[in-house]
Amino acid sequence: MKKTRRRFGDRYDGRLLRKVDPFYKIIPYIMKTRVDSQIFFDDKIILEKTEKYIQEKRAQNINIGFLHVVIAAMVRTMALKPRLNRFVSGRKIYARNGIYVSLAVKRDMSEDSPETTIKLEFEPTDTLFEVMEKIDKAISENKQANATNDTDKTAKLIMMCPGFLVRFLVGFLTWLDHRGKMPKVLNRVSPFHTSVFITDLGSVGIQPVYHHIYEFGTTSIFVAFGIKNKERIIDRNHNIVEQKYVNVKVVVDERICDGYYYAKAFRIFRRLVENPHLLEVAPEKVVEDNEI
Repeated sequence: MKKTRRRFGDRYDGRLLRKVDPFYKIIPYIMKTRVDSQIFFDDKIILEKTEKYIQEKRAQNINIGFLHVVIAAMVRTMALKPRLNRFVSGRKIYARNGIYVSLAVKRDMSEDSPETTIKLEFEPTDTLFEVMEKIDKAISENKQANATNDTDKTAKLIMMCPGFLVRFLVGFLTWLDHRGKMPKVLNRVSPFHTSVFITDLGSVGIQPVYHHIYEFGTTSIFVAFGIKNKERIIDRNHNIVEQKYVNVKVVVDERICDGYYYAKAFRIFRRLVENPHLLEVAPEKVVEDNEI
């Protein structure tokens, strides 16, 4: 991300929006919580080109998966549509200082297997292959037997305290976070302080769900996708054909940008997932948030 000089009112993890329309400035005072401002929508991604691309790359011993494509597409979308990478804290709207993706990882597919959460930082210029490398490295490290990451260690340390102290700590940290004063080390390990949370429910064999965005932290977007489906449609030549698709369900904080901007951004996201070859090269230009 482009480094900018920190000004009064900025946080270490975000820059205060100063040029945003007054109507948007007042919205966080009306819709005070993310629960109050969540909106839900779903989309359908056609897999014909995506699956063909993945098969071609695997034939070249490049082990790309659908999760890689989804995350790379989201990183690219935020590079082109930076208002998606905003968050609300302490009744103010900020532009985040980096692109972060959080996701849950099970160490193996069994009911008793522990689950951990990882947070990855990406550059807006990252290509699909760079995204794949970062994801695979993090997942490999966290799937090792007895592996513990900083998030797990922090949670374990906090839960060594009695319940009343845990409630106090979480409340105190939330109070600090609303003022941009939460310790940086906790922000770094917290999966709830992220640009987007992504979950692959197809890996456990179910359809996607609408997942809430958390009150603790600064997550503004949650994306869930599920198992692959087939349907029969009538094509342009009036023939009945079968196509494969995957459902995607998204929950967003409507306070960070308007519906028109969301619609344009997620059309870009869908186009990138359906045409992953577009992610092989860095974007020609990274768009900066122009309301800071």
